[in-house]
Amino acid sequence: MIVYDDLEPSEKVKVYDRGVTVSGGREDLYQMLVGYRLGDMWAPQIPTREALRAEAEHFVECVTSGCQPITDGAAGLRVVGLLEAATRSMRRRCEPVDLAPVRRVA
Repeated sequence: MIVYDDLEPSEKVKVYDRGVTVSGGREDLYQMLVGYRLGDMWAPQIPTREALRAEAEHFVECVTSGCQPITDGAAGLRVVGLLEAATRSMRRRCEPVDLAPVRRVA
């Protein structure tokens, strides 16, 4: 499990070693045993940097060099598609929905 807390000054990301073990088969559904495993926590060192400043610097770099941004319009379109699919799924009582392929506009 990974937890991200932007308000945490030193340990913004924490990785927990947790898991579930299931014993028994489908035939023994009512006899199935579930065990929970709690392990260590690891907080990787992440350099602190102001997000808006980094975004603005990247934008200026892309404008001056002509390189493609990390998050361009196509990435934004994919995010909107995922949000629309999640909304459709929730309206259908969490039924899985197909993600419509995103057409790239040249």
